[in-house]
Amino acid sequence: MNNSTRHRFLSAGVLITFILICFGVAWTGAQVSPGIASSEWYDQLNKPSWNPPGWLFGPVWTFLYTLMALAAWRIWLVDGFSGSKKELSFFGIQLFLNGLWSQLFFNAQNPGLAFAEIILLLAAIIYTTWLFYQKDRMAGWLMVPYILWVSFATVLNGTIWMIN
Repeated sequence: MNNSTRHRFLSAGVLITFILICFGVAWTGAQVSPGIASSEWYDQLNKPSWNPPGWLFGPVWTFLYTLMALAAWRIWLVDGFSGSKKELSFFGIQLFLNGLWSQLFFNAQNPGLAFAEIILLLAAIIYTTWLFYQKDRMAGWLMVPYILWVSFATVLNGTIWMIN
């Protein structure tokens, strides 16, 4: 096997790993979210009229986690793991915060604490995106829909907290 073939296999393996990590976080969050877990508490919350329908969250998050995995993979392509420690570390931090939010909001049933946490999450996403953009513009742009969705989710979370 020549170096080019080896690199393609390695590259595919790294992409699959990023996809599995991102969807592992998604799966963890889904286990406590309405639709999979009991949603009695969530169903009884007051929600704003602009709250999206429940069926929308799955497709949106599937799209966003795919974009995140592609962005991280592109960063790896530029400098590998050793040359992208800072960028990929912050990527991991924001993924951890992403998974934590579902636990705080749905499992702990604490919209106030989840709101404080999602503000940290949004800051981590913005910083990660900026780091990605510095190394690979496309990787940065791939994170923009995630920023937009989490910005919306932050306002939604804050509103739910305030009206309950």
